[in-house]
Amino acid sequence: MDYTFASATVLLLLITDPFGNIPIFVNALKHVSPERRKWVILREYLIAFGLLLSFMFVGEGFLKLMGLRDTSLQLAGGVVLFLIALRMIFPPPPGHEPDIQGEPLIVPLAIPAIAGPSALATVILLVSQAPERRAEWIGALTLTMVVGVVILLLAERIQRLLGERFVIAMERLMGLILVAVAVEMMVRAIKALV
Repeated sequence: MDYTFASATVLLLLITDPFGNIPIFVNALKHVSPERRKWVILREYLIAFGLLLSFMFVGEGFLKLMGLRDTSLQLAGGVVLFLIALRMIFPPPPGHEPDIQGEPLIVPLAIPAIAGPSALATVILLVSQAPERRAEWIGALTLTMVVGVVILLLAERIQRLLGERFVIAMERLMGLILVAVAVEMMVRAIKALV
C-alpha cells in the first residue's frame, strides 16, 4: 500500500482512536482530581509517542532479527487491526472495562489504549515500506498524537456537547473504516505471499 502523509495520519488516527478512547480515559481518570487529569493525559500520550517513535527506528531491525518479512507483518497487522475494528463496532458490554483506582500509569492508557499492537505494527509497516520517508511518518505520528491529546483534553466537553450516542456512533464509523483498511492490508499481503 502506498501511503501519503495524509493517509498515514488518517490511518494512525483511526488506529489510536481518540474518540473511542474517550470512555476509557473518562473511566480511568474518574478517581484523579480534575486539575491532574490534563497532566495525566499529556504524560500518557508522551509515553505512547515515545514508544511508537522508538518502534519507527528499531522496528525494522527487530523484524530482521526475528526473521520476519514485511508481508508477514502486513498480514499480522491486518488481522490485529481487523480484531480491534470489530471491538470498535461491537464493544464489550458495559462494566467489562477494568475499574482503576488512583492515577493510572502506562497501562491501560498509554499501552494499549493509544499505543496498542496495531499502532506498533502500523508504524513499523510504514517505515519498512518506505524508510526514506521516515521524517514524513514521524510528522504523521506527531500530528496524530497532537489531535489525540486535544480530543482527550476536551473529552468531557465533547461528551456533554455531542452526547454519548454521537461519540459511540463516531467510534463505530471509525471501526467500519478500519475494517476496510484491515481487509485491504490482508488482501495485499496475501497477494504478495502468493
